[in-house]
Amino acid sequence: GPNTSPSPTPPVSPSPTPPVSPSPGTSPGTSPEPGGCSATIRTVNSWPGGFQSEVTVKAGAALNGWTVNWTWPGGQSISSLWNGTQSGSGSSVTVRNAPYNGSVASGATTTFGFTANGSAATPTLTCTRA
Repeated sequence: GPNTSPSPTPPVSPSPTPPVSPSPGTSPGTSPEPGGCSATIRTVNSWPGGFQSEVTVKAGAALNGWTVNWTWPGGQSISSLWNGTQSGSGSSVTVRNAPYNGSVASGATTTFGFTANGSAATPTLTCTRA
């Protein structure tokens, strides 16, 4: 008989975001895991010797805390961070939720941002539940 494979699930449409001027500033990040989270980074601004980035954490299922990790490609370092708590040293960075933004509803997002020294970079981020 005819092939009766199930029809594909429709994709979830992302929340609307303001238009961003095309720049090499967005990394694909990680795919949300069922019950996990994903994180994407974009460069908001850059200047000689530094840049500002914003990271969006998206919950696959409700979170009661999250951690985002990445490795800088070459010499960058965070000089100022908001809406998160940084640990780690050298090129390896770990950012955990702040006390007020660890709870994220299923499918919802929260953001943190930072300024950094060095040339703008969009490393691959890994998000894990706390």
